[in-house]
Amino acid sequence: MSTTGGIGPVSGAEPKIRLLLLGGFRLLHGGRAVVVPRGLQRGIALIGLRPAATRTQLARLLWPDGSEERALSSLRTALWRLRRDPLCPVITDGDTVRLHPKVDLDVDELTRVAARVSQGGDPRPAAGVLAAGRHDLLPGWYDDWVLVERERLRQLRLHLLDELARAHLRVGEHGEALQAALEAMAADPLRETPHRLVVEAHLAEGNAYEALHAFFTYRDLLSRELQLAPSAAMSALISDVLAPIHAPA
Repeated sequence: MSTTGGIGPVSGAEPKIRLLLLGGFRLLHGGRAVVVPRGLQRGIALIGLRPAATRTQLARLLWPDGSEERALSSLRTALWRLRRDPLCPVITDGDTVRLHPKVDLDVDELTRVAARVSQGGDPRPAAGVLAAGRHDLLPGWYDDWVLVERERLRQLRLHLLDELARAHLRVGEHGEALQAALEAMAADPLRETPHRLVVEAHLAEGNAYEALHAFFTYRDLLSRELQLAPSAAMSALISDVLAPIHAPA
């Protein structure tokens, strides 16, 4: 690995290394890109995503088609190549291999924010993390372990957007709630929760027409694509709006 600026060994006085996996593999040191051979990128990415994995587990995931002995041999070679470089972002600890403590991983930041929100923390400061989360994990990579992690992170981001919309609704920030819900809707158009939040935001603003339009648009989409109807909970949101229409003359 190398940089165009010839960065020296990592020390306590130097900037942290950043490993970015959302939107593609990038390793940065002091804002400068570190060139990592393609053959080593998979190993670094997996070590970052599976920090508690043993050498055997890493080898099986990276080389699933060969024997365990051959996979472990390939892993030893890859680790030897990594350790030769002064900017090596991984360290070995007994039978485990993990990222160096100085390495910041963007995936970890998204996971930490999700954990805080799930424990009742305010999700609104998470805007920057959610923006980064718009990008898929390692696009163009199709290893099984990548696909599993990609879906996990996608679900984390969707639920964070839901919580962000709810937080804005609780304090009367209807426009911001709509933006968060619409972003979640764009990421997964058939998922009901963001559509429900859009309806709630319009109703909170007193926009009955917009709420009905959002409801019936989703109802038609769901019927067309899945031959399903909105849930009773979502239908109940507009029952009061429709009551005068259904009331006997």
